Amino acid sequence: MSYAGPEFESPQPHRPRRRSLTLALAVLVPGALLGWLVYEGVGGAADGGGTPAVASPRASAPPTVSSTTAEDKKPLASLRGKVVVIDPGHNLTNFRHTAEINRKVDIGTNRKECDTTGTSTNSGYAEAKFTLDVAHRLRTLLERKGATVKLTQDGDRPFGPCVDERARIGNNAKADAVVSIHADGAGAGQRGYHVILPGRVHQGIADTRRIVGPSATLGRLLATDFGRATGTEPSNYIGDGTGLDTRTDLGGLNLSTVPKVFIECGNMRDSKDAALLTSAAWRQKAAQGISEGIVSFLRG
Repeated sequence: MSYAGPEFESPQPHRPRRRSLTLALAVLVPGALLGWLVYEGVGGAADGGGTPAVASPRASAPPTVSSTTAEDKKPLASLRGKVVVIDPGHNLTNFRHTAEINRKVDIGTNRKECDTTGTSTNSGYAEAKFTLDVAHRLRTLLERKGATVKLTQDGDRPFGPCVDERARIGNNAKADAVVSIHADGAGAGQRGYHVILPGRVHQGIADTRRIVGPSATLGRLLATDFGRATGTEPSNYIGDGTGLDTRTDLGGLNLSTVPKVFIECGNMRDSKDAALLTSAAWRQKAAQGISEGIVSFLRG
């Protein structure tokens, strides 16, 4: 290879000088490069020092930021600090105390019987037995999630409590949610579940104005989750297929000052619904559906 140019036309040889310059560069360049890499590694380019010709992998990697907080560490379904009151409808021994349960109590809009015996399947499986069984299953599920759970009765009293006392139990507990568990006694062929919501009442000792909204939210969530968990359909005889019904004649709702709903889990007088209601496996699904609805409500 031949070169032509002033450098080779000079009468003075330049090799010694070129060798010295080469040696100097050999020493200086690696040092400068090392300094530049260190500068980049500590973020020199991020301070506005110019755009480097070659990107440093370390400089271009995104910083690792921990976003975990104490709130993130809580279980998603935790109900710690929440109070739930479960109201198992009726009482297995109400039938032995007809005088007591027929006594009228004030429900705001009028006076009504303290309680009733409830219904049963054609084979004699009592509604009160069903409601207490589901209540026990539901209590277990909610307590596992950290909730404080209270029952209005636990088979531990001779009758009742009366509907006005049932409401007071939830009120005095300052419950975040109250669910009253029932099963209906409609005619054969009438099937499905429905959730009863409190209507707007402001009369006598009853004032539901503050709980109508949150109770409706609780009821909608409960109806949705109950249907999904049990695989059953909303009532074909109440609620026009919505699974929801609003009433102003129930003392347990009229006298409540906290969000509260009733759920009729099925019709005990229909053979197909009765087969479900008398199944322990299905009652567990019913408890699961009610639990999921409550959890959805309490977690917003």
